Amino acid sequence: MAKAKKEVKEEQLETQLWKSADKLRKNIDAAEYKHIVLGLMFLKYISDAFEEMYVKLVAGEGEYAGADPEDKDEYKAENVFFVPATARWSFLLDRAKQPDIGTFIDSAMDIIEKENPDLKGVLPKVFARQNLDPTSLGGLIDLIGNIALGDAKARSADILGHVFEYFLGEFALAEGKQGGQFYTPRSIVELLVNMLQPYKGRVMDSCCGSGGMFVQSEKFVSEHQGRINDISIYGQESNQTTWRLAKMNLAIRGIDSSQVKWNNEGSFLNDAHQDVKADFIIANPPFNVSDWSGDLLRSDGRWQYGTPPVGNANFAWLQHFIYHLAPTGKAGVVLSKGALTSKTSGEGDIRKSLIADGNLIDCIVNLPAKLFLNTQIPAALWFMNRARNTGPRKNEILFIDARNLGHLINRRTKELSAEDIQTITDTYHAWLTGDDSYEDIKGFCASAPIERVAELDYVLTPGRYVGLPDEDDDFNFVERFTALKAEFDSQLIEEATLNQAIAENLAKVIV
Repeated sequence: MAKAKKEVKEEQLETQLWKSADKLRKNIDAAEYKHIVLGLMFLKYISDAFEEMYVKLVAGEGEYAGADPEDKDEYKAENVFFVPATARWSFLLDRAKQPDIGTFIDSAMDIIEKENPDLKGVLPKVFARQNLDPTSLGGLIDLIGNIALGDAKARSADILGHVFEYFLGEFALAEGKQGGQFYTPRSIVELLVNMLQPYKGRVMDSCCGSGGMFVQSEKFVSEHQGRINDISIYGQESNQTTWRLAKMNLAIRGIDSSQVKWNNEGSFLNDAHQDVKADFIIANPPFNVSDWSGDLLRSDGRWQYGTPPVGNANFAWLQHFIYHLAPTGKAGVVLSKGALTSKTSGEGDIRKSLIADGNLIDCIVNLPAKLFLNTQIPAALWFMNRARNTGPRKNEILFIDARNLGHLINRRTKELSAEDIQTITDTYHAWLTGDDSYEDIKGFCASAPIERVAELDYVLTPGRYVGLPDEDDDFNFVERFTALKAEFDSQLIEEATLNQAIAENLAKVIV
């Protein structure tokens, strides 16, 4: 018993909160419930930030001498959202047990949007719905109100941001296939950001989902003693509901999201940042999209390396990102593995041109299966670099086969560990700088000359280049096949025996 208590005590805060929040969900789908929970978290965050500033203005010391605590401009000057009295967390907390608490919250969201134009159309107003039990809603308010209770407001904001991000991932897992449309698994985002190292400059994601790439970029800068103001973000999202999540996710982290745009036409038909040239592009576009309006864009100026097929947007996305890269810009992009080998509808010619004419491909990473929530399609990372011609590896491409990395977090889903991410990242950076510590490792990584890639008809599957690990070189196929067949036959015999026993028992019952 003592051991069990210890395990509960050591359970992480966010895990405890998730379990408690999930118990309050009852008959509400995760897809709907996430807007309720995350909306309340956001409300708590902006209320905390407002109240911290409010206290300073009331004290009126130093630079705040003579300031009016109810003057909206005072808050705007400090990048703090203004929260009117009837929308503040304390006001709602006093009414948490009332049957019409949902109406109070919807009203608070509406008032905040009116007072803060940057939040117009962002906040959820779903709290007065009949399927949301007022008692459960009051329980959520209490639960979220206790996050970082007693801590300094600055720490409270950081913890709220961390919990918000954790909940995004848990809701994505709970939604399964639908959840993957707004959320790129954290370990993939970390790998992309750690390999690209966006210390300063413009960071772009033209299909930004809930903003995870931007959040991780900000974390990277902070963890490496950089300055957050040294990066600026540019995003676009075609799903308005997902865009709202992104705006809240970034605001709760204190990240300027003014250049994160929504339009339902998407980045191909309506490029919100047409003239922006980014230093870093980090993106996970939807795989193999056939309905991308390619027939309307046959002569688009972005197709510098070949016109993408109407029936698949993979190479349209790649060229869209390349178009937006600055002269020294780098990109890390997730694509379906099929893009490494496909030759249909001119895709092979585009891939060849990216290598032979553009010399843009730095590295390809083959990812493990089961990393994504919304698809079982195998995936790979493409790293592109406009400045390759000035680097020590300008005539080579690095191939990394990471299919054997990762671990299961449930029966259907894997993630990369911190050690996995470090291994891949260190390999790439040692290779990129021409460091003597880099060496090819059979079955894992290989630096291939462009001539070798040309010999293989510009196919970019890492397995073609890295080969098999040494321990697999003496693999006995016949022996392994015989063992598997014997195991299969044994299972068939057991199943037949079980079926026979069931039939005999049924016969006895019927008699």
